[in-house]
Formats: sequence, C-alpha cells, structure tokens
Amino acid sequence: MATRESNEQADGTGRRALLGAAVLGASGTVLGLGGTARAADARHGGGRGLKGLPVPTIIGHRGASGYRPEHTLGSYQLALDMGADVVEAGDLVPTRDGHLVCRHEPEIGGTTDVADHPEFAGRRTTKTLDGASVTGWFTEDFTLAELKRLRAVERIPANRPHNTLYNGRWEIPTFEEVLRWQDEQTRKRGKQVWIYPETKHPTYFRGLGLGLEERVAAILRKHGKHRRNSPVILQSFEPTGVQRLRGLVDNPLVVLLSGANSRPWDFVESGDPRTVADLVTPEGLKEIASYAQGIGPTLDLVIPRDAGGRLTRPTALVRDAHRAGLILHPYTLRNENPFLPADFRRGTDPDAYGDVFGAYRTYFATGIDGVFTDHPDTGLLAREDFVND
Repeated sequence: MATRESNEQADGTGRRALLGAAVLGASGTVLGLGGTARAADARHGGGRGLKGLPVPTIIGHRGASGYRPEHTLGSYQLALDMGADVVEAGDLVPTRDGHLVCRHEPEIGGTTDVADHPEFAGRRTTKTLDGASVTGWFTEDFTLAELKRLRAVERIPANRPHNTLYNGRWEIPTFEEVLRWQDEQTRKRGKQVWIYPETKHPTYFRGLGLGLEERVAAILRKHGKHRRNSPVILQSFEPTGVQRLRGLVDNPLVVLLSGANSRPWDFVESGDPRTVADLVTPEGLKEIASYAQGIGPTLDLVIPRDAGGRLTRPTALVRDAHRAGLILHPYTLRNENPFLPADFRRGTDPDAYGDVFGAYRTYFATGIDGVFTDHPDTGLLAREDFVND
C-alpha cells in the first residue's frame, strides 16, 4: 500500500512548458506565494520549465502539519500564513454518498475522534486496502453528514504532542470547501493561492464504484479550475490514475513514487511487473513525461540511505528527470529527529528537532525543484539560506 508514510517508516524513520504556463498569470507574473523568487541556476538542474516559480518550491505537506492536525483548514491556513508557495490541500477520499473529503487515508481512526462516538462503534471493520489488512473506520462507510459530526486529531502524537492542543478544533473539510477557501484567500491576499491535491487509492475506490478521477474532474470543472493554467496541481501514486486524469482535465499532473522496489497498486492489479525502479530509468521517465509534468519521489530515490540510515551518494534521478522535461517535488522533509537521515539527527528525543537546515541544504544541492515539508516556515528559511549562499 503506497503512501508517503509507509515508505518513510520502512526507511526507519515541466513540464517543461506546461507547468511553466501553469505557474504564470496571463501577464507573465509569477503567481506562486511567498519566499524568495529566483531564476533557477545550474545548481537546480536548469529549473526546466519553471519560469520564475520560486525554486526550490516549498510545498506545505497537508498544510503546516508539523504544527496543526493535518488536512484541516487550520493546517492549510497556517501553511499559507507562513508563506508556503503551494499548499497540499487534500488527500482526496470519497464518502458513501460520493462526496470527496480531505483525509490522509480512508481509514480515519487515527486522524479523527470517531472512536469517541458510540453511535459509530458498529462501523469499525477490517478491510484489505491495496493488499494490506487495515482495521478501523473508513470514509466510504459514512455519509458526508455523518463525517461532519467528527473532529480532526493529531495523527502522530508521540512525535507532536504539542499538536494535540488542537484536537477537536476542526472538522473534516470537503474538496469543494477547500476550493472555496482557496478563492477566498486569493481575494484577501491579492495573490493566487495554489493547491496540490492527491487522489488516494484510485484502484481501490474504483472497485467500490467510487471512481475518484471523474469526481475530481467534475468538481474542478464546476469551479472553473480544470484548465492548463488553473492553480491546482494534481498528484497520485497510481500512474494509470494520472493518465485517466490527463483525459479529463488539463491541470498539471505529478506521479508520486514510493520506494524503488515497490510497485504501484494499479500495476499489481493489472499484472504490470514494473517497479518504481523501472519508472525512474530514463525510459520510464520519458513515458511519464508523455502524460505528466512532474514526479514526486520519496527523498530516498534522490539520495539513498545506508543500513544505518545515513545518506549515501545522490542518484541520477534529478538529472534524468530534468532531461525528460519533468520537475521533481520529493517528499517529505520534517524537523523531528525520527524523520531525518541519521546524519542530521540530534539526540534521541522523538519530539526534538535535528539539523534540518543541513538536510535541506543537502537535498537542495541535488537540483530538486521543490519539496514537500510539514514545516513550511523552516523550508522557507532553508531556501533563503540556499539561494543566498
């Protein structure tokens, strides 16, 4: 089951022209938010096709999830207030009645207070999700009205006990509510706000008769955000889901990539024997570039770690992706020790921060075009250090 967390825990812890057009207004004005805009130089692999979007781009991962429970309007708002260039507003999963809501996974036992609702005790069940047995409560077993009775909680309280202060403050947002929030914030700030939703487990939901891509496309069309220059970048771990989106909307598209030895679940279901290692070859990247504008690889595909969790030498991925005309937005940089390479951990406290600025500097130096981060303020400072170095 490919998720950002499953890959990271296993480790121990634009295009070219199209994306360039997507990040520019009609007058050629950069629409990205915050940070220090700078023309990409050779250290950034040429910054192919980015046309002035701040490089490296700082993407608020599920908002500012290092400080607020993830995928809440509070987390999204804080990321924007901190100056994130783009906000990953929405891991999109469906409800029983077909609405799209924003949750890390369809199983919501760890991200909401559903266990505290006795009226939903009978909904707890075990399902097979992308080949893994998962027990809990699932969004597809609830109507939107029922989900709106729940409140979000911190998903990793052992690492972020301070975030538990905000447990219960925010409800589960719908995708449409996020799009309205985006418009409201754009008006208030006088700058275009950009979001970066992900379709979660498309093959799983298609098997339930809850196809995600058609729902995403319908909502984007309803709000006039399905065009080439719309401020919505779409992403998924399933290449065939991204190809399906390509036939429905003109938004910039990104293929997420987990560990090298993993297989996208749509490949498993269809019998395609290829692994992520095959997708990151020059030939695999060229194929991705035929329908997508970028890739979102795990950081370990950019710089692998050894058995002790320390960084080794960078791979050829940045060079090869740029040669294919793709941008790279790897995931996820976090401030806390357990999520950093061993080189940058300081002490053993799971809630303590390591040398995250050193980690940013090392990854930025590979030429990546941006990064997902739970702590956008840290990422922006790290970028400022890097571009001024």
